[in-house]
Amino acid sequence: MSDGTGVDTERETGGTEAIDPPASFVEQANVSDPAVREAFAENWPDCWERAADLLDWETPYDTVLDDSNEPFYEWFTGGRLNAAYNCVDRHVEGGGKNRAAIRWVGKRDETRTYTYQDLHREVNEFAAALRDLGVGEDDVVTLYMPMIPELPVAMLACARIGAPHSVVFAGFAADALATRMERADSEYLVTCDGYYRRGTAFNLKSKADNALLDVNHDVRETVVVDRLGDELGHHLPSHQRDYSDLLDAHAGERVDPVPRDAEDMLFLMYTSGTTGEPKGVKHTIGGYLAQAAWTSHAVLDLEPEDTHWCSADIGWITGHSYVVYGPLALGATTTMYEGTPDYPDRDRVWEIVDTNAVDVFYTAPTAIRAFMKWGKEYPERHDLSSLRLLGTVGEPINPRAWKWYHEHVGGGECPIVDTWWQTETGGMMISTLPGVDPMKPGSAGPPLPGVDVDVVDAAGDSVDAGEAGYLTVEKPWPGMLRTLYRNDERFVEECWQRTDDGGYRYAAGDGATVDGDGYVTVLGRIDDVVNVSGRRLGTMEIESAIVEVDGVAEAAVVGADDGPDTAVFAYVSTESGHDATAALRERIGDHVAAAIGPFARPDRVVFAPDLPKTRSGKIMRRLLTAIADGDDLGDTSALRNPEVVGEIEAAVRNE
Repeated sequence: MSDGTGVDTERETGGTEAIDPPASFVEQANVSDPAVREAFAENWPDCWERAADLLDWETPYDTVLDDSNEPFYEWFTGGRLNAAYNCVDRHVEGGGKNRAAIRWVGKRDETRTYTYQDLHREVNEFAAALRDLGVGEDDVVTLYMPMIPELPVAMLACARIGAPHSVVFAGFAADALATRMERADSEYLVTCDGYYRRGTAFNLKSKADNALLDVNHDVRETVVVDRLGDELGHHLPSHQRDYSDLLDAHAGERVDPVPRDAEDMLFLMYTSGTTGEPKGVKHTIGGYLAQAAWTSHAVLDLEPEDTHWCSADIGWITGHSYVVYGPLALGATTTMYEGTPDYPDRDRVWEIVDTNAVDVFYTAPTAIRAFMKWGKEYPERHDLSSLRLLGTVGEPINPRAWKWYHEHVGGGECPIVDTWWQTETGGMMISTLPGVDPMKPGSAGPPLPGVDVDVVDAAGDSVDAGEAGYLTVEKPWPGMLRTLYRNDERFVEECWQRTDDGGYRYAAGDGATVDGDGYVTVLGRIDDVVNVSGRRLGTMEIESAIVEVDGVAEAAVVGADDGPDTAVFAYVSTESGHDATAALRERIGDHVAAAIGPFARPDRVVFAPDLPKTRSGKIMRRLLTAIADGDDLGDTSALRNPEVVGEIEAAVRNE
C-alpha cells in the first residue's frame, strides 16, 4: 500500500509487519534524516555534543567522555551548569514566561496551571526557604509526595541550590521511606498531608511521621504541603514547617542558580526492595539532563509549543525524565494527573487529552491493555485529534495492544514509539525515531543514535537474528548511572560484565531478540521465567500468545510449585463484552499450544476482573505467585486495587 509518494506505508519485513510514519509527521519531525544513526556512529562519542547543545552551560565542558576509569565513566567533564536554570530561567529570559509549564489535573474539576513565570517564582521562593532551613550543596533532600505541582517545584528548588533530591513514591509504606532516608543520610523531608484517590482523601503524613520515628539519625527539618485542607485536618507540630507559610515568608525572593559540575549528583533514585535490598541509583547533572533533553527532542518530538502528557508517577524514573526534566528542559508544557484512569469514569484519560489538547501521550502497556479491556467506546467519546505522537514505556507491549492503541487512540495516524530503558539508563535507549523509522508492532526498534546494544548468549557472544539472549549495552552513554550510592563494589558486580578485550558491557537483566533489520524485541526480565518440562520459558512469551486470543485484554503468567516441575498459572482478564467461559479457557490453551508448543499450555487459566497493579501500573506478579502457591501475600500497600486480590484468591479456590 502506498501513500501516494511512492513509499510503502505497510509491508512485511523479516516476518513482522512494518508501518512507516505518515509523511505529514516526517515533514515536521525534529529528527528526520535517515543517516542520523550513521552520523552518530562515525563521530562517537563526540556525537553526544548534539545532546549537550540543547542545554545552557555556565562553563563549557572540556571532554565529552572520560573513560579512563572504567566502568566509572564521566561525561562532559569540566562543564558547569544548573538544572533548574535549564528547565525554568532560560525560558523566562527567552520570552516564554507566559507559556504554560505545568498543567495539573486533580480530583474532578480541580485544575492548576503554572506558567514558566509562575514556576520561576515558586521555585525561587522555595529554594530560598530550603536554604534558610539549612539545606546546602550536596545535602540530600527526601521528597515523599503524590502527583501535585509542589513535587516538581521542590525538585527544581533543590537543583537550584545544588542539593540532590531523593523522591520516594507516595505509595511506599513508612518503613520503605525510613530505609531510603537512612541510606541517603537525608536530614530533610518534604511531604504533604495527603492526596485524593478515586475521590477519597488518604492520609500521607501519618506514614511520614511513622517513618521519621524509625530513621536512625536526626532529621533536621520537615516541610508539609497542605493538599487536603480541612479534609483530614492540617495541624502541624511546632517542629514541622508549613509549605505555604515558607513561601509567604520568602515571597518575591530570588536565589541565583548554583553552578554545578556536570558530574555532581542531581538526584538519587532508590529502586524497589521487593526483589532485594533497595539500591540508590546515582544520576549526575550534565549527562542525565542532556540525554533526557535529547530523547524528548528526538523520540518524543517535543517543541515548546507542545503539550505533553507522560502518565507515569514522578516517584519513578519515567516521571523524573519525561514529566519533569526532559519536557521542561525543552520549554514544553507538561501535564500532571493526580487520579486514576477510570475515575469517575473510564474515559477520564481521554477527557484530559481532549480538554488540554495533548499533542504527545506517553503511557504504559499495562494501561493500554486496560483501555482495550474497557472498550473503544471510551476514547470514541472525545476529540483526540490533537494527538500526533503516542508512546509506550515500562514493559514490552504485545502486537495486539499496540494495534489497538494505534487505531483507537491514534486514529491510525499517530506514530508510536515503543521505548526501552531503565532506572539505571536515565533515559530512552531503544526506540524507533518517529520521523525516520518504520514501526514494528511489538518490537521496541533499533538502538537510538549513539547507543550500542547487543543480544548475547551466556558466553557473551552475539546470538543470531531471531534467537533469544541477554540484552546488553556495549558502550557508555550520557544518562547512565554513575554508581550505586556509597556502594561502588555492588555497582560493578551487579551492573557490569567484563568483555574479552578487558572492557565492560552493561548487563540490562532483560531477555531479548534482534531481527535482521536490527530491531530489538524485549522479552522481559531474565528472572521472569518458568521451567516447563525442562525448558525455561519467558513469561512474556506465553502472555503474548494468550492476549492474541480474541476476547482477552491482558494476562499475567507465573510458575507455581508442583513437585519436581512447575505448574503454569495464567491469570486472564477479558475485554468488555466478552465473558469468562470454559470455551474461552479452552481456546487460550489451544492457542498457546499452537503458538509455542503443547508443553507450554497453561495448567490453570484463572479469570480475574483485573490484575493486581501498583500505582504506577505494573502487575505485581509476586502476589500472583503467592496466590498460586497458597503462601502469605506479604505487603500489599503499594497496590492501587487491593480489592482484586481477594477476588483472585476466591477464583483460584473455586475453580
